[in-house]
Amino acid sequence: MKPEKKPLGIYVHVPFCKSKCVYCDFYSLPHAEERMDAYVKAVTAHLLETAPRAERHRVDTIYFGGGTPSYLGAKRLREILSVILKKYDVDKHAEITLEANPDSAQDWRELRTLRKAGFNRVSLGMQSADDGELAEIGRIHTAVQVRSAVDAVRKAKIDNLSLDLIYGLPHQTMERWQANLEAAVALAPQHLSCYGLKVEEGTPLHARRDSAGLPGDDAQADMYLSTVETLRHYGFFQYEISNFARPGFESRHNLKYWTLQEYAGFGPGAHSDFGGVRYAYERDLDTYIRGVLEGTPMLSENERIPPLDRDTEYLMLGLRTVRGIAPKTFENRYRRRFDCLLPFLEECRKAGYAVREEDGSWHLTPGGFLVSNQIIGGVLDALAADKQRRTDARARGDFRVV
Repeated sequence: MKPEKKPLGIYVHVPFCKSKCVYCDFYSLPHAEERMDAYVKAVTAHLLETAPRAERHRVDTIYFGGGTPSYLGAKRLREILSVILKKYDVDKHAEITLEANPDSAQDWRELRTLRKAGFNRVSLGMQSADDGELAEIGRIHTAVQVRSAVDAVRKAKIDNLSLDLIYGLPHQTMERWQANLEAAVALAPQHLSCYGLKVEEGTPLHARRDSAGLPGDDAQADMYLSTVETLRHYGFFQYEISNFARPGFESRHNLKYWTLQEYAGFGPGAHSDFGGVRYAYERDLDTYIRGVLEGTPMLSENERIPPLDRDTEYLMLGLRTVRGIAPKTFENRYRRRFDCLLPFLEECRKAGYAVREEDGSWHLTPGGFLVSNQIIGGVLDALAADKQRRTDARARGDFRVV
């Protein structure tokens, strides 16, 4: 009897975009259309080279992210996807996502071509329903284009649509954010990702952060809590800090990241957790192309992590989700006692930041998600202190500490 194949996600990073937004810290290249064909040649060669390593896996999610993958054009996208479908064991019910910006997702016939090629989910970068806000952050689409892009997706018979929104934009009020949220819900997506604006170092927004009219932390926190309540009212289930879905429409690919499943990334800047190794490629297109085609170095990270050493990752990533962390899973998988975390988690529960379910699992509340970095830090500190206590006890020859 053949062993059951392990699930695998594939991520393809498409580093091209029409223009760079003022807040964007992702690896993307505006005005680099002349490099697209060279990129496609490299990424398809890389997919072919890696396929034998995935023979014991079944691909159940594929995600084209960026950048702006839709800007690559239907022909090139189909070429890349066809290599995956031909050379990997892809589940017939695989979730296959294409990120798109509204200005490059206007042609329903092109979207229909992509659906027929295999894409069955579109993640559309709406960001705002207000043209002034869009212009302020360097987006080149309009609110009208958002609506027409959604119409094109529907006309192409793609039934799984996600919209991205950003709150905490320059000069944004609670009223304006609520209007954006209502406008997004009115477009009837199956999934919504709502992110608080982060001012990343090295971006144009960071250079003018003091004069940009950014809402304060308290105002952004209020927008977040309002988002959770509003989307719950409209039937969207929050399953991760920033992600909400109709029942059954959670992003299966993104859940891989938060539940420590395997995924293989391709393209400059792409990350992977595959075969027990975490690795990433340099955020440089030329370095990636040379690395694939000529065998020159292209890794920026490469670390083999033993399964038992992933206990901190399980806690850190699990606390980002409403599924949370489970004592039995933790103890069975990592051979560690969970009870060392209970005093801190109990403090969080009393403060209204965490909930303990009847089965013993723990997850954060919306208020807890707001301070998740501090809570995760506290949990990891408790784990580290317990590890040190056991190490010290063994050094003393005291083996009663288990």
